[in-house]
Amino acid sequence: MDTLHRRTDRPTAPAPAHTGARVLVSDLDGTLLGGDERARRRLRHVLALHPDITVVFATGRSLSSVRSVLRSDPLVPQARWIVADVGASVVDGTTLSHVGTLEARLRAGWPGTRRVRAALRGFPGLAHQDGVVQEGRCSFYLSPEHLTGDLKAAVAGLGCSWTYSAGRYFDVLPRNASKGTAVRELARMLGWPAGALLVAGDSLNDLSLFALGAHGVIMGNSEPALAASAPSGAHVHRPELDGAAAILSAMEHLGWISPAARVVIGYHRPPLHWSDGRWRAPASPNGILPTLTAALAPHTLAEGTVWAAALVTGQPAARDTPAPPRTPPEPPTALPLALLPVASGTWAGYFHGACKETLWPALMSQPDLIRHDPRHWADFEEVNAAFTDHIDAHAAHGATVWLHDYNLWLVPGLLKPRRPDLSIGMFHHTPFPAPDTFRRLPAADQLCASLTHLDWAGFHTAAHARHFELLLADAPSPPRVGVHPLGIDRGAVEAQARRRAARRRRSDGGQLVLSVERLDYAKAPVHKVRALAALLDRAPDLRGRVRFRLICPPPEPGIRAYETTRRELEKAIAEVNSRWATTAWQPVDYIPRSLPFPQIIDNYLAADVYWVTSLADGMNLTAQEYVVSRRAAGHSGVLVLSRHAGAAEHLGEAALLTDPASPRSLVDTLHRALTMSGPERRRHSARLAARLSTPTPAEWAHAIVRTIPASG
Repeated sequence: MDTLHRRTDRPTAPAPAHTGARVLVSDLDGTLLGGDERARRRLRHVLALHPDITVVFATGRSLSSVRSVLRSDPLVPQARWIVADVGASVVDGTTLSHVGTLEARLRAGWPGTRRVRAALRGFPGLAHQDGVVQEGRCSFYLSPEHLTGDLKAAVAGLGCSWTYSAGRYFDVLPRNASKGTAVRELARMLGWPAGALLVAGDSLNDLSLFALGAHGVIMGNSEPALAASAPSGAHVHRPELDGAAAILSAMEHLGWISPAARVVIGYHRPPLHWSDGRWRAPASPNGILPTLTAALAPHTLAEGTVWAAALVTGQPAARDTPAPPRTPPEPPTALPLALLPVASGTWAGYFHGACKETLWPALMSQPDLIRHDPRHWADFEEVNAAFTDHIDAHAAHGATVWLHDYNLWLVPGLLKPRRPDLSIGMFHHTPFPAPDTFRRLPAADQLCASLTHLDWAGFHTAAHARHFELLLADAPSPPRVGVHPLGIDRGAVEAQARRRAARRRRSDGGQLVLSVERLDYAKAPVHKVRALAALLDRAPDLRGRVRFRLICPPPEPGIRAYETTRRELEKAIAEVNSRWATTAWQPVDYIPRSLPFPQIIDNYLAADVYWVTSLADGMNLTAQEYVVSRRAAGHSGVLVLSRHAGAAEHLGEAALLTDPASPRSLVDTLHRALTMSGPERRRHSARLAARLSTPTPAEWAHAIVRTIPASG
């Protein structure tokens, strides 16, 4: 079958692209608009996450037709440039204005539509495409048997070229116009080398694109004549996939994007934080972020795992400090990240508002503190919907999705109906409240409906798991539930403790009581300071001989829910220090900032008593760190532990258990800890160490990923 009136020689394979230049040039119908909805949605999402990939439409449609598609189809990616009218028009995709200088060269010698129609009026079977907007071209319907030599000669006599595609469409063009020519001129203007381009098409009017010497992809659903006429060679990708799926396959083949993942870990934060103009890893080897980092290590989970997290954009940077980049950096470890941009205003409503003022009080069993703002909840819904799209775009067919915590509670209900092939699990690092408390949430029904779409839900303790089961007891098919207590990286903590112990100075003879916790009313810091004041009042012999050190870094700026706690805490500390302090001693040493982990270890080694008074807690890994640090250094120590911390279920009576809701219990248990004899402390420490049987973070993560699928 005839193709272009003017044929070009077949090109050689493209040279490598210059660093940073990546341009996707794609036809619309049957190509960018082709394929199933899931592939189209993934392509749209992936391109939005990769602003380094420039999108160019190369279509037979007119600009007005392209505008109509952009308005009506939400899955169409945003194009930076539009080559329309089979190459006769070039449009800036941002302003939708014509690039006149290029169009003038492409349309040079064009006789005009009226003259073309008049010259071709007598040819049989040739029907003008009335009602189709055409600029710089004249388009007809034509059956193959009427594509005659006389018709071709008549077009040549007009000084024009032509294309014929799909056995139906006959386009008369200016002599210099074609999709390939227009893209070549655009690339020359913008400095794109051929190796930076990936061209995609499905019909013969796309053939000129494949003559550019660029990388190419031919749709599995393409016109057979295109596949037969296009250049051969490894630079032209020919997957047996249609539309968007074929384009995704080609971009993966070129290394422009990562392949869909077999395991997607969804957490609202990335494992790195932006500080002083660069990404930094968490200081501690323990906690959610380091645990998930260990979970993604190549030796822990199979290849094909990705961490999906939010990247807050639009935040004002500190003076002389660059703002976080939109696209993820290459981290120091080979950690696969898929960052979802979230505007700072939306993040504030989502995290500072809905998460911390609405959901967090319920999780901490403090329902009277619940504050519901419909605007914040709308942000919560928006971020969860965005995460759903994000995870959907990165999850391979049949993948395992491992969500973390309440921040993504709406994702299961949005994702599972769309992707029933996925196995979706969620681990709760927080406590899970009793059903009556949960139902105090204004959106309780919406949340329950979403959680029923989980395949599996995990918890640190049996008590929290039971609360979840009771909440969803009436669901037709409730999720499977598992109890997987999280441990710490004992080897890392022990090694650090031994190093720091060798350089630690001896104490001054007094006793140090230590708490390390973020500022949060659920940690009951004010309760502790008041209990210390009551103890000093009751036991004068402890004055000057005991000091309480509270290392209490603030939450991220913008969380109003903790401001009251901070003011009350600072007031209580000022009162007790004012009453009891001497020139050589003050009862409370308040450190309202984060410390490097080696300095935290120094404090564990210095502390005679570690004090945890959480009103509710998921696990409390700092209690484990304290026990392991003291044991590694050969020191005994006393752990005072809230009955409501997850660690209490696993350490049991080996710890001194206290009830933070009872002022008397707080005072009595602290007094008992401070007055323990040396032999009692050694026995206490030995019992604690013997009860620490939780798996390492890597073992914990591996077990859960195996458990989430029903067949795991």
